[in-house]
Amino acid sequence: MSQNNTNSDGIATANDTAAGSQSGRRDRPLVGDDVVLSYSGTDDPVIDGESITAEPGAVTALVGPNGSGKSTLLKGLANQLEPDAGSVLLDGQDIQTLETKAIARKLGLLSQESTSPNSISVEDLVYHGRYPHRGFFDSVTEEDEAAVERAIDLAGCGHLREREVGSLSGGQKQLAWIAMVLAQDTDVLLLDEPTTFLDLHHQLEVMEIIETLRDESEITIVVVLHDIEQAARLADRMVALKDGEIQARGPPEAVVTEQLLADVFEIEAEVSATPHGPRVNPIRARHDGDEHTTGDDTAEPDRAEEVVAE
Repeated sequence: MSQNNTNSDGIATANDTAAGSQSGRRDRPLVGDDVVLSYSGTDDPVIDGESITAEPGAVTALVGPNGSGKSTLLKGLANQLEPDAGSVLLDGQDIQTLETKAIARKLGLLSQESTSPNSISVEDLVYHGRYPHRGFFDSVTEEDEAAVERAIDLAGCGHLREREVGSLSGGQKQLAWIAMVLAQDTDVLLLDEPTTFLDLHHQLEVMEIIETLRDESEITIVVVLHDIEQAARLADRMVALKDGEIQARGPPEAVVTEQLLADVFEIEAEVSATPHGPRVNPIRARHDGDEHTTGDDTAEPDRAEEVVAE
């Protein structure tokens, strides 16, 4: 990763000054540059001119309250939502200029809206992850078989391979979908709330998969998480959003503070350091006019425009 044009919290941003930014961005697999994102039928954008770079080989977690824009930002990065302005660069190329298969060979997406026929087997579903690497009439190759076996093994769903997807529990389905995305064998992986609605056992399984990917490969991961403690435990970098604006970014211990929880999540909470990341003890919901009383710590504010050369 290029060490030029990084901000003080260690995350490179797409507000990097122009001189060396293009060559630097080619070393960064996924960049959002002054992105404006909205949905048809709405007057105001959900994301209005925000910039973000996913750190190569690391896990970046997007966190924030409901309606903060974190899933919308992920959709923009995944080319599921076309920006009204700004750009998304995938390996230094504007993602809007790339064909669908070319994107899918570089970027995998686990969406909240994934669907498949109930009658398809888990193994056949995972083989669908190989479509970017094959022509329409191409037969399965040894490379395809090896990628599918790796994905099933990593997702821990080998015992489900012959089961029909429609017969699976919610947690089992999530593992099958993760295996399918892993079979794409991409350098960038985007996950939209992969642990939501799962029981604790399956939540931990999903987190272990992400940790293994981070520790044993150079894959770049961006994940949306509702649970801020999960995010703090899992992520190398966190980005906190509220009302479509990035409020803070940096390592978990710099982002997860009592002040940020008050300002962004509107809760009074105590934060303590643990070997597994910051621990949050919620006390009460905050309301307009409340004073922050649990501490005087502050999260590092977002300073996308302030860059230093290392």
